[in-house]
Amino acid sequence: MMRCLIIGAAILLASAALALDPSEMLDDPQLEARARALDHDIRCVVCQSEALASSNAEWAREARGIIRERILAGDSDAEVRAFFVERYGEFVLMTPPGTGSNLILWAAGPLMLLLAGGIAFVYLRGRERPESATDTGLSAEETKRLKEILKE
Repeated sequence: MMRCLIIGAAILLASAALALDPSEMLDDPQLEARARALDHDIRCVVCQSEALASSNAEWAREARGIIRERILAGDSDAEVRAFFVERYGEFVLMTPPGTGSNLILWAAGPLMLLLAGGIAFVYLRGRERPESATDTGLSAEETKRLKEILKE
């Protein structure tokens, strides 16, 4: 079992390592570090759940090339992100900004958690209270009728 886990982990790590072709790398280590950081910040629009850094899709390969071209042209990291956002929308960012309509998405998780906690609190508090004793027992007629039924 452990052997299978080790082999599976090795395959996953190897596939991510092969995503970036050595020919795509920049000669300057500082510029390459910036490019790799951007590779992790931008989503592959083909895979949709992977960053460019770990995607093997053709589009991701081209996007990594565009990032490196723009960095060599002198663009800042923000300008490179803006380039992709202009073409593909904010969806292309792995962590979209918490402003505008995205603020609803950022706030929805914590608000739902608070709402669920409030509902659970009210429910559990209601279970602690004993039910009111409104049952006064059987009337004389009901007791007489019960005895008749039980005798039969």
